[in-house]
Amino acid sequence: MKIALTCTGNQMSDNLDLRFGRCSYFVIFDTEKGLLKSVENKGQSSGGGAGIAAAQQIIDENVGVVITGHMGPNAFNLMKASDIKVYQGKEVPCQEVISLYQADKLLEITEAGPAHRGMGK
Repeated sequence: MKIALTCTGNQMSDNLDLRFGRCSYFVIFDTEKGLLKSVENKGQSSGGGAGIAAAQQIIDENVGVVITGHMGPNAFNLMKASDIKVYQGKEVPCQEVISLYQADKLLEITEAGPAHRGMGK
C-alpha cells in the first residue's frame, strides 16, 4: 500500500505539513516495497482549486492512505470517492508520522474541514 504524507520538504526527516492543498511536497511511502518517492505538489501555487489539484495528483499516484493535518471539502470528497482513507497527523518528522500510523495511533478524518478559497501560506 502507498501512503502519501503532506510534507514541508522532500525527505522523511522533514516535518509533516498540516496543509493538504498548499503543502510543498508529497512524500509517498510504499509499505510493501519499502520504496520512497517525493513529488512536488502541483496545487501549491494555484490561485484557487489547490485542494482539487493536489487530490487528483494523489489519486494518480494510486495511494491508499493520506496523512495530513487538515483537508477541505473538495479534496476530501475526491478522496472519499476514490476510497482513499485520510488520517490526521502532527507537525513532526514524517518518519515519526509513519510510525504513529503503523502503531494505529492516528485519528482517521471522517469529515472535511472548512474550505479555504485560495488561501495561501
